[in-house]
Amino acid sequence: MKLSVKEKLGYSLGDTASHFVWDLVGFWLLIFYTDIYGLTPYLAGVIMFVGSIWDAVMDPIVGVISDRTNTRWGKFRPYLLFGAVPYAILAVLAFTTPDFTMSGKFAYAMITCLLLRTAYAFVNLPYSSLSAVMTDDSNERASLNTYRFISAYIGQFIVTGAALYLVSFFGALGQQGDSVNQAQGYQITVMLFGVLSVIFFLITFFTTKERVPEPKKQDNNVLTDFKYLFMNKAWIVLTIVGIVSFIMFAMQNAAIAYYFKYYIADAENVQLFNIVGTVALIVALPASKPLAKRFGNKKVYIMSSVLSGIFFALIYVAGDNLWLVYTFNVLAKMAYAPAVPLLWTMLADVADYGEWKFNRRTTGLCFSASVLAQKLGWAIGAAAASWILGVTHFVANADVQSDSAMLGIRLLVSVIPGVLYASCALVMIFYGLDAQTMEEMKQELADRRVETEND
Repeated sequence: MKLSVKEKLGYSLGDTASHFVWDLVGFWLLIFYTDIYGLTPYLAGVIMFVGSIWDAVMDPIVGVISDRTNTRWGKFRPYLLFGAVPYAILAVLAFTTPDFTMSGKFAYAMITCLLLRTAYAFVNLPYSSLSAVMTDDSNERASLNTYRFISAYIGQFIVTGAALYLVSFFGALGQQGDSVNQAQGYQITVMLFGVLSVIFFLITFFTTKERVPEPKKQDNNVLTDFKYLFMNKAWIVLTIVGIVSFIMFAMQNAAIAYYFKYYIADAENVQLFNIVGTVALIVALPASKPLAKRFGNKKVYIMSSVLSGIFFALIYVAGDNLWLVYTFNVLAKMAYAPAVPLLWTMLADVADYGEWKFNRRTTGLCFSASVLAQKLGWAIGAAAASWILGVTHFVANADVQSDSAMLGIRLLVSVIPGVLYASCALVMIFYGLDAQTMEEMKQELADRRVETEND
């Protein structure tokens, strides 16, 4: 099933919408909690960790519900229509700073964080699952996900490049002299990105179509869904890769602001660093589809993990030499860029594999459980970053940090994420869906659907 450029672009804007809000959470919520709202690193880490437990409950529920949703708009598209506005509102509340006691602040931050995670699940999980039912062609899925992640990183580019400037601009409104109310700045900035997210999700809803049906005789037994999901070895491999890689992403994203503020002693430089890294990703992403067609999804992912892991680790060797820091980061981002859309392409293929092997299609559960693993990895990584800061005796807003705190910050953006991401290559060795299997699977599923339609 070939997709038009219009539909690919429309679909891709949904991930721009997700990044407009979720990148604010990933890059700045931790430092917002500690440096703006006044929570201790330990309490902030607890919130991140509890959020992962909450996701463990909510994400599979969303997957099961979406698999059983049947409307005139399809299974997954309705969630974009009805979930976008609550998602934006809760994002604003998460970056709001009511004047409570420390325990009150902790409770407020915990509640708003959990509600935001819930809203994100009800929008982003169906959005991710949508790519698997728009087409059954693996190459088209690779192309679709390339469009998706180019738009996603453009969203990240905008957020990481403009957010702190917008915080300063909006934070200065109504203030005297050169003073800046950062809490106000964050809140208005999130409002702006929240509105844009709603608009983009609606564009995705109106420009996409669901085409791949589930088997007509499939029952609604939830336990059976989970039974066959955990019998799907390819899904297990991708889930482990998702956990490990997102621990890496979260650690580095959470620590990078600390790295530039305290080690490089130039907090504003993080903006340019993030911009350059995102540009490197966008430039290298189009290589994903041709590399996959030439070498296969599995081989490309393995080489990407190894090379990017090495380059990330070399950031530690660069010390405070900004030219080398930027160079190694650009090389790392370009090395792992082709693997980004391939992970989601392979997840769609894994959903097909479940239908082919067990005659049971659970697209929503397959994606939601994998995204749960990724979010669990993200939460573990963010919490671990916070706890490592605590263990190494980091002191928020101190003019001088201890040597142990500096070491912890440096490791969090270089060696630790480098080793973690390179280890994904070892896991991917066990991924069994090669090109020959995929072609056989595609043809048999097409024949089954024709037979079902003729019955």
